[in-house]
Parts: sequence; structure tokens; C-alpha cells
Amino acid sequence: MQMVAADWLRSDNQEDDLAGRPDSVDASAAFFGGATTSVLWNSEELKCTSFSFADYLKARGWIAMDNIISESLLRPKWRKVAYGGMQPGFDDNHTDESFLEDMVMNANVVKRDLLKVMQDSVSISQYLCIVTLVSLVWAHTLQSTLDENSLLLLDASLFGSGFLVLLLTKEMRSLNLLFHYILNISFFTTGLYMLAPIYHPLTRSISSDSIWAVTVTLVILHLFLHDYSGSTIKAPVALKNPSLTSCVSLNASVVASVFIASRLPSRLHVFAIMLFSMQVFLFAPFVTYCIKNFSFRLHLMFSFGLMAVTLALVYTLHHLLFMLLLGLLVFISVVCPYWLIRIQEYKFEINGPWDEAKLCFNVTD
Repeated sequence: MQMVAADWLRSDNQEDDLAGRPDSVDASAAFFGGATTSVLWNSEELKCTSFSFADYLKARGWIAMDNIISESLLRPKWRKVAYGGMQPGFDDNHTDESFLEDMVMNANVVKRDLLKVMQDSVSISQYLCIVTLVSLVWAHTLQSTLDENSLLLLDASLFGSGFLVLLLTKEMRSLNLLFHYILNISFFTTGLYMLAPIYHPLTRSISSDSIWAVTVTLVILHLFLHDYSGSTIKAPVALKNPSLTSCVSLNASVVASVFIASRLPSRLHVFAIMLFSMQVFLFAPFVTYCIKNFSFRLHLMFSFGLMAVTLALVYTLHHLLFMLLLGLLVFISVVCPYWLIRIQEYKFEINGPWDEAKLCFNVTD
């Protein structure tokens, strides 16, 4: 570019040649120095006191400014900064050639084993059987197969077996903790007994078909929103705050229990069935967690035994429901783990400088 300008300066064919002018020597020196510094022109023709050499050439129409001054001299170099606003000459989303150098593919992808996934799915099948057993007790109570005395005996058996599991798994490490649990359960039982007269006539003006439809919907909602991670073993530093979905799931089970209890003939029936339902929905996940934390083999034995008992009881009630429950258990424990392993092959994860920053500490500390 500098040779072209020099040849032009030495040309005798251009109009108003600059050769011989002392001011042109200063201008050419300023141009070949690579700067656009203003110089003083003595020509009466220009009538100005401060003018750059490039502006002079452009004003005369002899050569364009873009052909003289390179864009690299005008645009600043792009810098990789986190804050500071937009950089002049670059878009807000501009990236340079080093943008993809920090990209990492499949950094957090975990290779899963089919047997391990099937073992983890046992907890879901186990809770499905627990809810099915509760539904069977509801059905037999509504059919008057179970009276209030049988329900109270069942409640006492569940309380005793639950405390026995807590004692054997060393969850109750002191007598003070044992008394604390007993006191809370006493308050809970007394409250249910006092609320039984309110629950009894609650849905008297609603048809039975509407009650059954709403109850089935609430039970399905409870199964879908239940926090199944409560049956898994967590790290000691894991947060124990309940999620919104788990609270909605628990409330759905309570409302379904109230609807069923309101269709029973006596207040003692209402108290017995509500106590049974609350025992299962509130304390069964904690008891199964204690068993799994104590021995995983015992957890598997308990789960498969529970599945066998549930299938046998459902078979005596209805053959079609038995086939439906068996298909659900096979789908959850076999088909879903195999499906997860197969689609894991197509998992593709990329990480790079565009990802949000992740905290490496707990903000509540």
C-alpha cells in the first residue's frame, strides 16, 4: 500500500502534482510513518489549518481512504472479558477462533450397568405394591369384609412392626428418641380420633361414582409425584428439605383417604381406616429406607416378598387387575432399565465456556 502511494507521489501525469512542495514532503512523511497525524498545509487552495494526508487525498478524489488505511489500524483487537459492555467494532455475541478450544464432550456421562439399574428400580416397584395393598384394604373395608376391630388390630400390628424395624436397624439410638416418637404418635392418633366425626359425613351429598373417580385420580397422582429418592441412600451432606411435588403427592394421598373414610358406616371405621392410611403413606417410606440402609440384601428380600403377597391378594380379588399389576411390575423392573441402557448410547453432552457457572459449595452454609 505504501509503494502505491509513493509511485503516485512521483507521478508527473496527475493533476496538481505535489512534487516540489515543501508541505507535500511533510505529508508524505506523515503517511509513510503509518499515522494519520494532522499536518499544516500552506496551500491557499485548501483553506484549512489542520488536515490529514488521507483526508487530503480523499478530498481531491485521487484515491479512496479505504485503499490507503488498513482496517486493522482502525479496529481494536477483541478481548475475552466477562464484563465491560460491548467492544467497539464487534457484535455482542462475537467469538474468536479460540472459542471451541475449551469444549468438552461427554464429561459427566455415567456408564450404567443393567443389573444396577434393575436393582434401583426395585424401590419403585416396592412402593407400587404398598399403595396397591392400601387400595385392597380400602376395597375390603367398603365391602364390609374387614370390620373396625380387624382394622384396629391391623393398625396395632403396623405400629409394632415399624418400631421393631427402627430398633433392629439402630435408627433409635437412645430411649429419649424412642419416647419422642411415641409422644408424637400419641398426639397424631388422638387428633385423628377427634377428627373422625367430621370426616364421617363429609361427602354424604356427593355420589359414590364421583368419589371413586376422584379417589383413583388422586392415587395415580400420588404415585406419579411421589419422591422415590426418599427410599434411596443419600450422602450425609445432602439436603433433606421436601420438594413441592412430594408435598403435593402426600396431600393427594391424604385427601383420597378422607374420601374413602367418608363412605364408611361408623365413626370407628373412619378412625381405623384413616389411621391405617396415614401409617402407610407417612411412615412406610421411612421404614423401607431404614431397611435398605441396614442391608441391601434384606431390602431385596423384603421387596420381592411384598410383591408376591400383593400379587396373590390381587389375584383373589380380580384376575384382570392381577395381569395389569404384573405387567406394571415387569415394565418398571425390567423393560424400563433395559430401555434406559439402550438410549444411553445416544446421549451426547457438550460443555464449554458458554455454560453457567456452578457453585462448588452450599449457599446455606
